[in-house]
Amino acid sequence: MSLTHFFQHFTNAIYLGSLYALIAIGYTMVYGILRLINFAHGELLIVGAFIAYYGILIFHLPWWLSFLVAIALGAFVGVSLDRIAYRPLRQRDAPRISLLVSAIGASFFLQNIGLVIIGGRHKAFYRPPFFAQTTQLGEVSVMNFLFVIPLITLLILGGVFFLVYRTRTGMAMRALAKDYPTARLMGININRIIAYTFALGSALAAIGGIMYAMRYPAIHPLAGVLPGIKCFIAAVVGGIGNVPGAVIGGFLLGFLEIMGIAFFPHLAGYRDAIAFIVLLLILSFKPTGLMGEQVVEKV
Repeated sequence: MSLTHFFQHFTNAIYLGSLYALIAIGYTMVYGILRLINFAHGELLIVGAFIAYYGILIFHLPWWLSFLVAIALGAFVGVSLDRIAYRPLRQRDAPRISLLVSAIGASFFLQNIGLVIIGGRHKAFYRPPFFAQTTQLGEVSVMNFLFVIPLITLLILGGVFFLVYRTRTGMAMRALAKDYPTARLMGININRIIAYTFALGSALAAIGGIMYAMRYPAIHPLAGVLPGIKCFIAAVVGGIGNVPGAVIGGFLLGFLEIMGIAFFPHLAGYRDAIAFIVLLLILSFKPTGLMGEQVVEKV
């Protein structure tokens, strides 16, 4: 492999790792508080992309305004999902398996309602002219939005850290993640904090969906399934419930996926399997993930 090709693949790996990390943060925040795997997170990703798509196509909004509306409505959809599918079970102290089944049901519901309303045909997502342009770095051509994704991921990571460790809401989130019953006894509004968490996680999913659609501008209702699974794997590999771990897991997965195919192009047909192989290897040696802590479930 020439040095030029190496750096070309390296920039692609940075982009993909940043995208995985961005979406995995939303996964890990919900799990950190509720100990719930929100399997509908991948569908929320594509919901954000479609809201942005129709905002531009039907309502003729400027692309930046359509993106902001998509992020806000994506957060609203996430909160509504919690209100309809998860909160009634929490209020009845249902076992965790019931919440898990509800999450799987919500995922299939969003997939199929999308197929019924939108249809299965791929739709071309709008890519703003600036982001579609390429910048030449020596002999390496890099699309402009590949510079934006890592920057957005780092800014969001800083914002999440500020929220969690420097605000009263973040203090309540940490208390809830540490000891759910005690947090309730201390007067914390459990449902409000969980709603904030779902809003933030779903907004991150919408941002990730928009970024994913700009990179692979052909969206359809099932387009979020595989990225959602891979970002869940990234969160588990890094240590689900740990925000820095989700970022590390996302970058690790992105780099192994891109660079693995770069060095072994004959394995390109197995690209999607790399994520599952990494998951099996990591969990074989460190079941809690790279930065995860052993959690004792209370029953």
